This record gives sequence, structure tokens and C-alpha cells, in this order.
Amino acid sequence: MENITIPERKDISESDKWDLSSLFSNDIEWEKYLDELKRKIPMIKDYKGTLGISAGHMAKALDFILTELGLLEERLGYYVMLRQSENVADQKVSRLNSLYMNAAAALASESSWLDPEIMSLDESLILEYLSDSRLKDYRIYLKKLLRFKPYTLSEKEEIIIAKQMESAGTPQKTFSALTNADMSFGSVETPRGVVPVTQSTFSSLMLEKDREVRENAYKIFYGEFDKHKNTLAELYSGSVLRDKYLAEIRGYPSARAKALFPDNVPEKVYDNLIKTVKNNLPALHDYYRLRAGKLNLKDGLRHWDVYVSIVDAADMNHTWQEAVNTVCSALEPLGREYVSVLRKGLEGRWADRYENKGKRSGAFSAGSYSGEPYILMNYKENVLRDVFTMAHEGGHSMHSWYSVRNNPFPHYSYTIFEAEVASTFNEQLLAYKLLKETDDPEIKAYLTGKQIDDIIATIYRQTMFAEFERDIHDMAENGKPVTLSIIRETYRKLLEEYFGPEMIFEEESDLESLRIPHFYRAFYVYKYATGLSAAMALAEKVINGGAVDRESYLNFLKSGGSQFPIDSLKLAGVDMSSPEPVNIALKKFAESVNKLQSLI
Repeated sequence: MENITIPERKDISESDKWDLSSLFSNDIEWEKYLDELKRKIPMIKDYKGTLGISAGHMAKALDFILTELGLLEERLGYYVMLRQSENVADQKVSRLNSLYMNAAAALASESSWLDPEIMSLDESLILEYLSDSRLKDYRIYLKKLLRFKPYTLSEKEEIIIAKQMESAGTPQKTFSALTNADMSFGSVETPRGVVPVTQSTFSSLMLEKDREVRENAYKIFYGEFDKHKNTLAELYSGSVLRDKYLAEIRGYPSARAKALFPDNVPEKVYDNLIKTVKNNLPALHDYYRLRAGKLNLKDGLRHWDVYVSIVDAADMNHTWQEAVNTVCSALEPLGREYVSVLRKGLEGRWADRYENKGKRSGAFSAGSYSGEPYILMNYKENVLRDVFTMAHEGGHSMHSWYSVRNNPFPHYSYTIFEAEVASTFNEQLLAYKLLKETDDPEIKAYLTGKQIDDIIATIYRQTMFAEFERDIHDMAENGKPVTLSIIRETYRKLLEEYFGPEMIFEEESDLESLRIPHFYRAFYVYKYATGLSAAMALAEKVINGGAVDRESYLNFLKSGGSQFPIDSLKLAGVDMSSPEPVNIALKKFAESVNKLQSLI
């Protein structure tokens, strides 16, 4: 059995670590600026009650609170978050994080009067202020804020709600503690030895080639959820009722309307997504039929058979530099500036490249207004998916890079709705390049299979989740109790509908409804489905188009948070209020299923 040693962080070459000096040179300098933030927070109260005097008074307040303190707080927060990611067990950095959290809470508390005071002003006065040049950097912030006026309560009522917010997170925090700490799943025998079954290992166990391993892991895992099903159902019901309560007291038509309001996304976009995906379920059912045949299953396709690869992993090793070259070559349709900036960042010190003991798992991009758009990875040279991860996180980082350079701080930050477009767009270009350049049927099959899996995970599965959230909240808002049996019945119906006639479900299969952490932040998973759909449509435009299509896409990246996501995506050339982008993505899915069938 192979003995793999994970190095200590001190043993990783400096050139393979990110350089955080664009934020702070070291922890000592960080603490110096934290003290500056703490010293200035009490000065916020001096601006209270002055916003209605003149546009100049409002500009001074916003310059100090939103820009000066806001920029400093973001810079402090990103540095300590990145330092924690290097080694989550580092107690020195944990201390810094505690200091930061205390200061951030104090800043939020001391400035909590700001938005209510702005919204208490006469709208005609605000409109007059908007024409003043001293407020030009805040025009978008103020216009977006004014939209919330009909749903903002009195100052006293807002204080009551604010004081409840910490306890409002109890269902989610209890769910996390129960499923990640208190529940014990045991272990399972694998060809590699005994592997403990946990929330994090479960997904990898579902990829095991040995079907008996997958089945055992599945039954052990959901057996534990079965023991706690009543508690988990009550926690989720409490979360749904909290969503309902907050929507009702603020005057929103529904919890979903409240969740979609900040992004100005019409509910028809959500419903169109579900309707379009359901119209394209036959292609998904065809895929599961292909999967069942390829796996040669005598007792039918089971829930533990849907994630294991039906295509052997392609043997495509890439050193970090080779991966950078491959990704940058794939992104050449985006022009010289995009590629040269990304290349410089990836070859330089944007990225923390390799795994070390205690390092946060997975990958992310962390773009802030003050520092570089840093990337965390745990790169492995023999894992082709990690090359796609580099492209993905590079897309986020370049989105941040363009946004910072084309927007003032108060509205440079873009939404999740938009973020998922920039990242998955890059993956589409990379897949296009690799498929175009190879004649190897095994590599073609692997890449095609990956595209299929990505669409299932990001469009089909997230849409099923979105439909479940919609239906459960509708029941609660119409006075129907959200009980364990209702949760399971609703989820099982969707499982059977989405997976189709090829799938044989177990009695415990619908307990999956009780293990999805996304459900405790209702009505955001649909953004993953719309994001990939938009990315696929835009990638087709940029690959097959010319300079105009490229510039349209880059203008989308540059728009940052200056527009609502539907409008910013229209800049790029895709209308997400229409079902067309989702149809395009799912048409490509059907073509990929047919292509995979011919390849294998």
C-alpha cells in the first residue's frame, strides 16, 4: 500500500506559496492596522443624524464609514482568512481571527443605523443628492438601497430583528454540529484498507470502483441519518418557518420573493429554469440508461451507482507550469491582456499551490479591493480535474481583477449569480481546447464524461434542489406543516422524476433531503444552474465569434456590482430571463450523452 506523506507548511517552497504582502507584510503590521480600525470605530457616531443636512454631509459619512473603514475591514478580513487557510490548526492565526471578528462585529453594530437613516430621508431629497458629484461613487449603492425602503421597518423594529439574527442561525448551526461532529458513521472496508465514513469521505466512497464498497458506505451513511431523522426534520422545518416569518413581517409576497429581491431576479427566471430542465429530463434518463448498461448491473441502477465514473480516468499528467500553459492557451480567445495577467499571477505568487498539513481542503479564489485575487489550491499533477480547477479559480480571480479596476469600492463586488459564470466559462474553453487537440478516444471519453457529470451536478441536481425548496416553502406559506413525512414524500417524488425509470431507490434514499446544508440558506442553489447555463452559451459565442463577442464578455467582467446580474449578463450577450440559455446547455448535454455512447 502506498505511503503518502503530506509535508509541513515550512517544507513548502516559498515560490509555491501565495505572497500576501499586497494586503499586509506580516502579522505584526496586520495588528497595527487592526488597532487603527478599532480606534476609528467610535468616531462613526459623530455622523449619526447628519445625513439629511446636505449632500456634502452624507458624502463625508459614506466616505468615512463605507469607504475608509469598509476598505480597511475588508483588507483585514481577507488577510486573516487567507492566513487561516494555510493551516486551520494554527492557534496564533486563530487568535488573529478572534480579534478580527470582534472588531468586525463592533463595526457592524456601530454603523447599523446608517442604512435605516438613509431610508428614512425623503425620497426626493435622496434623488437630489444623487446628482451631486461628491456622491458619484455611491449612486449605485444608494439606488439599490432605496429599493428596500418598502420592506424596511421602523428603527425599533429593525433593532428587534437585528438582535434576533444570532439566534436565527440556530437551525443551521445545530445541523452542522449534529452532522459534522455528533453523528458517528463508522467505517467501511475498501481495497485501500479501512476508511472512516464521514461527511467528507462519503462523496469519495461513492466513486469507488468496487460496488460492494459503495453499497456498504451508502447504507452505513444513511443508516445514521435514519437514527436522527426526526431531529433533522425539525431543524429544517424551523429554518423554513424562519424564512416565512422574515418575509411576512417585512411585507414580501413570499420567502422566495425576498431571497430573489436583492439581485432583482424575477421569480419567472426561477420557474423557467425548473420548467426548462424538466422538459429536458429525457436526455438525463438516457444517460442513466447508458450508465446502467456500461456498469452491467444485474439488479438495476441503484442510488450508490450514479457517481462512480463509467470512463477510466485519462492519463494526462501536468506539472504546475504545464497546467498554466494549457489553461492560458485555452483562454487565448479572451485576448492578450486577460491571458498575460492571469499567467503572471499563476506563475508568480497569486496561488498557494500544494497541499500541506492543516491546509484547508479544496480550492477557492479570494479577490478583494486592496490585494491580489489570491487562489488556494491543493494541486496534484496526476489529476486532470485539478487543471480544470485552476481554470475555474482563475476565472474568479480575473473577474475580481477586472471589477476592481473598473469600479469604486462601494459597488465593485459582484453576486454569486455572476461569479459562477466567470469560473465555469473558463472550464468550457479548456474542455473545448483539450477535446479539439486530442485523437485519443480514452481522453475524449473522459472529457466528455466530465462535461456530462458537471452538467448533472450543476444544472440538473441544483435545479432539483431548487424545486424542492420552492415546493416546501409553498407548503409552509399555505399553512401546511413541514413534517418529516412531507419532506420525505416531496423529495422522493423529485428523485423519481429526475432519475427516471432506470433507477431503483432504497427506503432510505429520500433521507438525502435531510443532509443538504444548502437548504439552510434557501433559494440560492438555482444560481449554480443559471451560472453554468450562461457560461456555456457565452463560451459558444466567444469561441465561434469575433472581437465583438470577446469585448462583450470582458465588459461583463468589468461591470462588477454596478448592475443587477440579469442586466450585466445581457452586456455579455445572454438573456437569463429567457429559457434559451438553459435549453442551449441541455441540448449540449444530450449531444454529449450521444457522443459518449459512441466513444464507449
